[in-house]
Amino acid sequence: MREKQRTQSEITRAVCAMSGGVDSSVAAALSLEQGFKCTGMTLKLFKKRIPGFQTDEADDARNVAFNLGMDHYVLDFSDEFDKKVVRRFVETYEQGLTPNPCIECNRNIKFNFQLMHAYMPDFDILVTGHYARITRDPANGRCLLQKAVDEKKDQSYVLYCLTRQQLEKSFFPLGALSKNEVRKIAESRKFANADKTESQDICFVPDGNYGNFIEEYTGKKYLPGDIIDSEGRLLGRHRGLIRYTIGQRRGLGVAANTPVYVAAKSIAANTVTLAADEALYSKSLDAKDINLIACDDLKKPMRVMVKTRYLQTAQSAVAEQTGENSLHIEFDFPQRAITPGQAAVIYDGDIVVGGGTIE
Repeated sequence: MREKQRTQSEITRAVCAMSGGVDSSVAAALSLEQGFKCTGMTLKLFKKRIPGFQTDEADDARNVAFNLGMDHYVLDFSDEFDKKVVRRFVETYEQGLTPNPCIECNRNIKFNFQLMHAYMPDFDILVTGHYARITRDPANGRCLLQKAVDEKKDQSYVLYCLTRQQLEKSFFPLGALSKNEVRKIAESRKFANADKTESQDICFVPDGNYGNFIEEYTGKKYLPGDIIDSEGRLLGRHRGLIRYTIGQRRGLGVAANTPVYVAAKSIAANTVTLAADEALYSKSLDAKDINLIACDDLKKPMRVMVKTRYLQTAQSAVAEQTGENSLHIEFDFPQRAITPGQAAVIYDGDIVVGGGTIE
């Protein structure tokens, strides 16, 4: 039996997505230990240098691949990244919403097998350094997406958009490991990037200033407008709607006796509405563009746990499918700053049922 398993693994050809960071490097090393035939791949995503962004990722990835005895290639996906991630990010902000570009990148770039096969036709699976697990339903063999063992690093929220077909061709070696364990593996192999720091911002906006980035990208100046309270009274002037998101407190430029937050934005009126914290809570949401992994559809209302932001603790709720491509979620307790454009991801225990974009 062991010989049969070894022979099977020898014919499994893996492309290892290598960003130059420690996670993807260790994922590649662990894939080699599985017996896979591995090739390293780094994606060139930016058409031009991004100020403040590290530019040695490809070199770091290439060095690790060389040390592991793997071939390594850089694939230029910058046109696709600009069209399907950056441009959509900008357009979504212009619509008054708050997007999550990491989800769009996973959906359209990092797991775009059709695009990858055009460059590298001969591979069986894609290996990435994501903290999540791919398992199977013992009852029917269905491919499932599961939270990582290390919940502090869990990335299942930004992977909910993957189809079962994409999951079938993916491998996440870090799903059962903690970040400390990953770094120790890198140190034991003397990887130069073992202690490399992680980026906490959107990769193409490393300074976190979305407004400046969007204005530079589009060449537009977004019109200022009124900042009002919930009664319509004028409080001040905003610097363009793209610079504000639901729940925001800092940078409002409004003097108030008590803390106030962005509660709403109006594209039609070009206004930002501020309110006290208690006005930010709501008990329900509707989501569109849904992707279900654990089932084909929700045949009846389902008791679930829901995350409406990446770093949020999942909250108890009931999810109901209201159409072919829509969900309604009713929370047990009011939730703060549910933000249109972000994702609502529903869980059954640590299994991702699916999710959609908050309307």
